[in-house]
Amino acid sequence: MTAQTVVEKIAQAHLAGGTVRRALRAGDFVSIRPRHVMTHDNTAPVISKFRSIGARRIHDPSQPVFTLDHDIQNRSAANLQKYAAIERFAREHQVVFHPAGEGIGHQIMVERGFVVPGAFVVASDSHANMYGTLGAIGTPVVRTDAAAIWATGEFWWQIPRTVSVFLDGELGPGVTGKDVIVTLCGLYNQDEVLNAAVEFTGPGVASLDMDSRLTIANMTTEWGTLVGWFPADAVTADWLRERARVLARMGIDRLAEGDVDALVEDAPGPDAGAAYAARISLDLSRVTPFVSGPDTVQAMTSVRELEARGIRVNKAYLVSCANSRFEDLAAAARVLAGRRTAPGVQLFVAAASREVKERAEAAGHWQTILAAGATPLPSGCGPCIGLGAGLLEPGEVGISASNRNFKGRMGSRDARCYLASPAVVAASAIAGRIAAPTRCGSTAPYRCIEVLSPAVPDAPATVEILKGFPERVEGRLVFLPRDNINTDGIYGKDYTYRDEMTPAKMARVAMENYDPAFAELVGAGDIVVAGRNFGTGSSREQAVTCLQAKAIPMVIASSYSQTYLRNAFNNGFLCLESPALVAYLHEELAEQVKAGVKSILTGDRLTVDFATGTVRLHARIFRFPVMSEVPQSLVAAGGVENLVRRRLGLHIR
Repeated sequence: MTAQTVVEKIAQAHLAGGTVRRALRAGDFVSIRPRHVMTHDNTAPVISKFRSIGARRIHDPSQPVFTLDHDIQNRSAANLQKYAAIERFAREHQVVFHPAGEGIGHQIMVERGFVVPGAFVVASDSHANMYGTLGAIGTPVVRTDAAAIWATGEFWWQIPRTVSVFLDGELGPGVTGKDVIVTLCGLYNQDEVLNAAVEFTGPGVASLDMDSRLTIANMTTEWGTLVGWFPADAVTADWLRERARVLARMGIDRLAEGDVDALVEDAPGPDAGAAYAARISLDLSRVTPFVSGPDTVQAMTSVRELEARGIRVNKAYLVSCANSRFEDLAAAARVLAGRRTAPGVQLFVAAASREVKERAEAAGHWQTILAAGATPLPSGCGPCIGLGAGLLEPGEVGISASNRNFKGRMGSRDARCYLASPAVVAASAIAGRIAAPTRCGSTAPYRCIEVLSPAVPDAPATVEILKGFPERVEGRLVFLPRDNINTDGIYGKDYTYRDEMTPAKMARVAMENYDPAFAELVGAGDIVVAGRNFGTGSSREQAVTCLQAKAIPMVIASSYSQTYLRNAFNNGFLCLESPALVAYLHEELAEQVKAGVKSILTGDRLTVDFATGTVRLHARIFRFPVMSEVPQSLVAAGGVENLVRRRLGLHIR
């Protein structure tokens, strides 16, 4: 049998019946039957999609897991009614339900036994990568995927290429998993792992505790990957045995202690000779405390250097699914013990789950953090996603133990935000400026990457166009000359959880956080062209549907967030990649790009021919891989919901 990466192996084991019979490889489109699918507050719109499809029952009630965690500080009648409706739906369909305050969904998934080695587990949230800590595939899906899984038990997936990350050495005192992933995001920030699966290997893995692994896997999302996988080993087994004992005391039989050894021993790993897109090496002994930002995870600076700059801090956060577990709170408490936050600094703390908070209280860590002046928040997402108390105000600087610091995500776009480990956040809150808890070095790990070229079949020069799929699209060019335009920029957080937003309202606020002038400048039929990693960030579906509401027929980019692509094709929205076209536009429009123009309209028109895989502009031809049957069928049907209706024998809308 063909040698496979671990992602190819786990996907093979979770194939839905009647799909691929040969060994899977990167690039294959397949139908997957996941072990579980988690949805949080977005369960409400998934319910709407499920019902709009016409489905009447959940195909396998053991697959979905509901966890309310995002807007839990919102006590408005409308939000409470939404939460009550989700709970009623869960009872009606016998779905596992976790109410607001129980914890952040990703933490619930790993601590409550929903993820085991070798499993394929998805979530309608971009940080599903965290499940890879346990030797599983954890990967995000979008709301439409979740509804399709509820209705049919499966969803479509394209097998990603895999990058091997070899870890050697051990972390020094005071260095954490957060510093490791901040280092990787800073060293390899040119799409080296974009839309790839990452396998962490090497002797350094064994030296990492589970908290470090959970943080690293969680933030592989920010690094641009679809999967962040760690091998199941003795550390994994010890952690799972403890979880099994805790669950037994809670009366939950989802994970039995006696099954752990077999789960770990039988967990799949990569084959010798598997095809990798690249190999990255990192010496853990050279990693020192680093900080991301401001306002991007792609810039890293040593804490020692930032200390010398004297950067004042207004707010500090011990929150999120990345770094508010028991070990994180304990690390912060050790720094805060017997001390107080600096005048003018607000410190906020929220445990990753109710269980974590209870453990921290029993150990005295929670009380120590509060005694230092921290404001407690309920176990949930909160300020990490710009909801609830403690958001950054204009002109303020925040330092957070969370995973994402996009401009405007945690409050005002006129604020600045840095990311760091819990100990550094705590030390900064005490000092009133970015600071380390102890004197630390500033060693800079070096880049060490070997780019490989796994054999892939040549794409055909032409393709048959399915009925209902356009042979060509023509429109006025609108160039957005930025890389990493995120979903917050495309469709802001202030509108994401407002159910009353009509298509007309959505069109008026499309791209508002990226360019407030976009709505007035851009008209129906215009074709948007953007840079690398378009649609990165959170998995909000509205970042696609707002452009559809604006009557934009398609987006062309150098590359995309894979989550954005899923949302696009699941909604029947065209997206294609043409790095050569984007590079040409950067040269042709260099003056406007240099001047900082965010949306450039030239009056030129593009013609996209899907049969031949070509884009025509200025008598120039730019080629792109022709689209296969799977994406064509999604667009032709008007999205995956119609495909599911067809499978269920329901009326196609």
